[in-house]
Amino acid sequence: MDYTAPQTGFRQRKLQPIMRLRNSSVDGSQLFEDTSGAGPGSQAPNRSQQAGPQGAGFPGQALLSEPMSNLAMAYGSSLASQGREMVDKNLDRFIPISKLKYYFAVDTVYVGKKLGLLVFPYMHENWEVSYQQDTPVAPRFDVNAPDLYIPAMGFITYILVAGLALGTQNRFSPELLGVHASSAFVWLIMEVLAVLLSLYLVTVNTDLTTIDLLAFSGYKYVGMIVGVVAGLLFGRPAYYLSLLWCCAAIFVFMIRTLRLKLLSEAAAEGRLVRGARNQLRMYLTMSIAAAQPVFMYWLTYHLIR
Repeated sequence: MDYTAPQTGFRQRKLQPIMRLRNSSVDGSQLFEDTSGAGPGSQAPNRSQQAGPQGAGFPGQALLSEPMSNLAMAYGSSLASQGREMVDKNLDRFIPISKLKYYFAVDTVYVGKKLGLLVFPYMHENWEVSYQQDTPVAPRFDVNAPDLYIPAMGFITYILVAGLALGTQNRFSPELLGVHASSAFVWLIMEVLAVLLSLYLVTVNTDLTTIDLLAFSGYKYVGMIVGVVAGLLFGRPAYYLSLLWCCAAIFVFMIRTLRLKLLSEAAAEGRLVRGARNQLRMYLTMSIAAAQPVFMYWLTYHLIR
């Protein structure tokens, strides 16, 4: 008997429902959506549905974001202004920035006239500082006003000239140049402190400030530079001659400038007022003026050989 035919038919009947079941499951729930044949129009509804709740957002979000950002910016600017005012107040307590601006208010004409006055002060007649509404005018308007520009530039130029002089003598080294710079700065600070102590001991009522004394003490660097440059160019005799001239010039300059500050009563009456206090003031003025040539020679003699 041949059982092959019924068995194959049975298997076909058994497999047909299974295949129909698999096909229906695949067709009903596909794992991936086929979008290869879909156009732009078919994707638009899906995008609108997905972006609808998210794109709309909260109705007051735009209204709340701008005031909050403006408030944050205003708060940050107020904090910055308060911090700047605090820094300026504490910094001005130790370093008077507003006063330093006055001492650096110079121009080219003032610098030229001041350098000529420091080198040749003998023909200058009016040594009084000009005032405007009880405040001294800026240095660029008055050649008699003290400034810090020439002392600062003179100190830096002196260090450079000292390095040049050491280089011509094969003695240059960064350490030695640093020693010259630090020693010159220390001597300047000691000179100013000594003058302040002398003014305190003599009990002189003057409008001289510490910055004024620093400016007057720094003017000697101009004569020191002239002496060292003359010595480098023309030898040691030229150094002595030029330094002697500059020492005499700075002595006259300091006497005529400081006597109006320290001898205010005598300057107001046009004559020297006799008395122990005025004699002490005169001696102090001459001592400050006489100390300038000593420092000029002490800081430059070793640079010329």
